[in-house]
Amino acid sequence: MLYHLSMALAEHFSEFNVVRYLTFRTGGAIMTALFLVFMFGPRLISLLKIKQGKGQPIRDDGPETHFAKAGTPTMGGLMILGSIFVTTLLWADLRNLYVWAVLFVLMGFGAIGFYDDYLKVTKASTKGFSSKLRLLLEAIVAGGAVIIMVSAGDPKISTALAFPFFKDVLWQMGWWFVPFGALVIIAAGNSVNLTDGLDGLAIVPVMIAAASFGLITYLVGHAVFSQYLQLHFVKGAGELAIITGAMVGAGLGFLWYNAPPAQIFMGDTGSLSLGGALGAIAVAAKHELVLVIIGGLFVLETVSVIVQVASFKLTGKRVFRMAPLHHHFEEKGWKEETVVIRFWIISVVLALIGLATLKLR
Repeated sequence: MLYHLSMALAEHFSEFNVVRYLTFRTGGAIMTALFLVFMFGPRLISLLKIKQGKGQPIRDDGPETHFAKAGTPTMGGLMILGSIFVTTLLWADLRNLYVWAVLFVLMGFGAIGFYDDYLKVTKASTKGFSSKLRLLLEAIVAGGAVIIMVSAGDPKISTALAFPFFKDVLWQMGWWFVPFGALVIIAAGNSVNLTDGLDGLAIVPVMIAAASFGLITYLVGHAVFSQYLQLHFVKGAGELAIITGAMVGAGLGFLWYNAPPAQIFMGDTGSLSLGGALGAIAVAAKHELVLVIIGGLFVLETVSVIVQVASFKLTGKRVFRMAPLHHHFEEKGWKEETVVIRFWIISVVLALIGLATLKLR
């Protein structure tokens, strides 16, 4: 809205031409999202405390230290989603289909996560609704978003998979790219969801990944920079930097309340939607495989659960003391803050490695 208003005013007042610059609008998105969370966050926390009573249910089989968190409200993802959505409407070019595709995933996955959180709180149980139904709904949302992105992109690359380190290698998947892209989005959403188990653990890696993909989308959406770096040019993808900026700003604001000891948890409402949005941005930017590197922490957490379940079913033995991975280190005696900060460090290192692929071609 602000973008389109400024474009109209720029015809009469040259000062408004600055809004044409994507970097300026991304900075504006960061500050706007941060402001909105600070403005409405405390009210939402107070409201959720009243509505939820006992707060998010705590796993009976989880680490004993987590029982002290009983009564902490969940669904804090509402403040993140609301902030990102409003900020994007204010600063983004709303004629861009990539923007609407990512927002569709963000809000669609957010609605799925919200319903799951609602059932957990109302039933005072750690179990939400059917996992099969949940995956089906995620597949519908993710598949719809990928179809939008494919229709909006260049036919030469819109259904192709690009490989990092190789400048000219494209695997033309045809319409098989739709289920593949949907799988990337679903996997990203559920991986972040699994990671969200300690105060501040998930939100900082999400911000690191969002900032990394903000740079990636800016570069692949810029004809000159993409040619210089030998990246596949994706016209219009640069506009997604606005959403990544909003994710960083909203994440910073949420971390203020989620820092140990957390005043609120993001719940599935936030983790599922933020992960899904990262997956959708990676699909739009043709950097799906780079997401595996930059979001490597989420991958490790997911793999730890898969390995644990498979090992127990096949051999009756557990590989880890507890899964996901962050609980394993808690059971080994690491303090929660130690686990969180060390995982943040891992996220930074993986993001740097992922960004290095932009030049190593």
